[in-house]
Amino acid sequence: MIRRRNSIDDDDEFIGQIPGLPMRFSYEELRLATEEFKEKIGDGGFGTVFKGKLGDGTEIAVKRLDKLSQGMKEFLAEVRSIGSVHHFNLVKLIGFCAEKNCRLLVYELMKNGSLDNWIFSTDKRPSSHHQLNWQTRKKIVLDIVKGLAYLHEECHQKIIHLDIKPQNILLDENFNAKVSDFGLCKLMERDVSQIQTTMRGTPGYIAPEWRLPRITIKVDIYSFGIVLLEIVCGRKNFDGTRSNSSSHLLKLLQDKAMENKFLDLIENYDEEMMNHEEEVLRMIKIAAWCLQDDHTRRPTMSVVVKVLEGVMEVEEESISYCFSHALAHPVLAPPDKVSEPPQASLLHIYHSPSLRPQLTFGLGASSSSFT
Repeated sequence: MIRRRNSIDDDDEFIGQIPGLPMRFSYEELRLATEEFKEKIGDGGFGTVFKGKLGDGTEIAVKRLDKLSQGMKEFLAEVRSIGSVHHFNLVKLIGFCAEKNCRLLVYELMKNGSLDNWIFSTDKRPSSHHQLNWQTRKKIVLDIVKGLAYLHEECHQKIIHLDIKPQNILLDENFNAKVSDFGLCKLMERDVSQIQTTMRGTPGYIAPEWRLPRITIKVDIYSFGIVLLEIVCGRKNFDGTRSNSSSHLLKLLQDKAMENKFLDLIENYDEEMMNHEEEVLRMIKIAAWCLQDDHTRRPTMSVVVKVLEGVMEVEEESISYCFSHALAHPVLAPPDKVSEPPQASLLHIYHSPSLRPQLTFGLGASSSSFT
């Protein structure tokens, strides 16, 4: 339970009146936990992340928000809403610090960093890293799907993440995958199927329907499809060092599907992959299913969970391998950079009416926050 400190500070008094907030830390506690913010482990659009350790030995990632575009009320409203969303496959927000001009967020530390450090064979990895085996990749895929299914279908309000990419999938010491970075998310009432919002996300993972005035949770399904393709194939969705015919992974999928040579997509088709050829092909088809131009033909995440668990089969007759947008991704920002968020969000899952101001995004864990 959060105790209000003896202070005449208005912000302090306001914080003490809000129920349901996660653990509150003082700035001094986090300064000591991070050894004066000594070990920087990540940067994001909204702040810098440092490694730390609490007095009980719990390792943490402390995100210091550098862009204070929010007032205290708005900041606490977002902290409360994000802190109330709990699932094993979502990175946990442990607590926060709000003292005058200081805003810090405390997350669980994910020791194996972000997924992109493990799946792209051309990336330089620390010597302790290794190529993920097929069984681990399968588990990571299922973890991501379960996390997204929870956001889309099991929360009090539907949550659209809007920036699913390997940099925002974090791995713990046992390679359990957890979805992070809710800085761009939008919420929808459960009886609403689509919302109007400004375009946001990361180039290469943005669904084609963003050019329309309204979107659905299926934009996340599309982004997941790209991530799944990258996990299986071991290469990025766009690689400017390759020839024009093979630089776009989605265009290559379209071409190889016409030739029925799906396995040519895989960067390192080794013996282990050969031993699981049927599963590999199935994963590629699931990815294609999630990448349909027509968002109504994409499966929900709960359906993908059932397919991955063997309860349902891939609806191959529903899959079109004609991706008309394959070479037409909107270029909003340089690769691996998130587009600037709009000035207001709807992060108010459990807020009282008094905590429903217009909110700015800023609580998302950066793509490398916990590496």
